[in-house]
Amino acid sequence: MTPSLRILAMVLAVLLVALQYKVWFSDVGYVAAQALEVEVEAQRSRVGLMARRNEILTSEVLALRQGEAAAEARARTDLGMVKQGETFYLVPDAP
Repeated sequence: MTPSLRILAMVLAVLLVALQYKVWFSDVGYVAAQALEVEVEAQRSRVGLMARRNEILTSEVLALRQGEAAAEARARTDLGMVKQGETFYLVPDAP
């Protein structure tokens, strides 16, 4: 092998290594793509939880708009509302 071919082969090898490094480790390379994929999956999971929460809130809003029974039940559980003539008993949790 002549010296010029040997130098050309080395230059090509260095270029190949440099390009492979860029493919694997640059900010647009394989490792970055995998990190983005994990982040996208986490966001999809979060969106699913938020969609379920929105469904629950929508059903609550619709129930509250339909009548006083839902509003009264909510007031009883959240605010401790007691009607006239009712007796309120507080039962403490067992230790």
